[in-house]
Amino acid sequence: MSGGHAHFVTRWAWLSVGAAVVTIGMKTVAYLLTGSVGLLSDALESMVNLVAAVLALIAISAAAKPADAKHHFGHGKAEYLSAGAEGVMIIVAAGLIIYAAVDRLVNPAPLEDLGIGLAITFAATAVNGAVGLVLIRQGRQHRSMALAADGKHLMTDVYTSLGVIVGVALVWLTGWLPLDSIVAIAVGINILWTGYFLVRNAGRGLLDHALPADDTDRVVAVLQSFVDRYLPGDLEFHGLQTRESGRDRFVSVHVLVPGAWTVMRAHDLVEEVEEAIRQALPHAQVHTHLEPSEDPRSHDDFDHGPRVVRDQGA
Repeated sequence: MSGGHAHFVTRWAWLSVGAAVVTIGMKTVAYLLTGSVGLLSDALESMVNLVAAVLALIAISAAAKPADAKHHFGHGKAEYLSAGAEGVMIIVAAGLIIYAAVDRLVNPAPLEDLGIGLAITFAATAVNGAVGLVLIRQGRQHRSMALAADGKHLMTDVYTSLGVIVGVALVWLTGWLPLDSIVAIAVGINILWTGYFLVRNAGRGLLDHALPADDTDRVVAVLQSFVDRYLPGDLEFHGLQTRESGRDRFVSVHVLVPGAWTVMRAHDLVEEVEEAIRQALPHAQVHTHLEPSEDPRSHDDFDHGPRVVRDQGA
């Protein structure tokens, strides 16, 4: 991630921090006015949003650092750490929400000023919705997992807030106090599910999960286009390995050519192949391993991934 690009993405992370501060204040006021445990659950989730936004900001700044002597492949995985930590915090917040809701269910208390409390919460929800949509769009555009995760978290907050608003409004209309706790418990369960997915996806990234099938198919299509230029047996690709680290993609492949080729000819080919993959897969770092096709060892050094060759009948 270049310095200019990192600065641009960081600006969106600051927007998330600002939105979290504003909505925490608004939702806390709504809870204090009403005493609703449903609105308390909403305020607690916004507090998690603030911590998550700060974590995303730190992660984006860390991921922007270039490769160095101790981190040869850069710092992209900092974003996975941020997303994983955010998932854990969401799970903890959900536990607190459910605990408070069960306590209120056992010890009910009257609610006050629900009209103005709901109005404030609705306004805070609108702020989160607008910022969440922007962060998701920018996260996808700039391949920032931390930014996209922060946006998805905000949108989860929006959906749960709308549920809380409907539930508390029904309490206001019916006077049935247990519904307030039931709504809060439902919110907590929904947040638990979101936290689980964030932790799972972060773990996949930290464990060098392969690129999505669509990305792999694009790489294979590029390799096939090169194979089709040569006679059967003159060019082969195998040992294709892929992974992603934050915004960056990594592609490794073995290139088999006739042993009689000059080093210059083979080098020109792999340079062309690497550039074609980078064009098809932006932000990809491509590594090729050149081997003579006549040597049996060249065919016995891989046990997974597609083998790209020209059909003998073509």
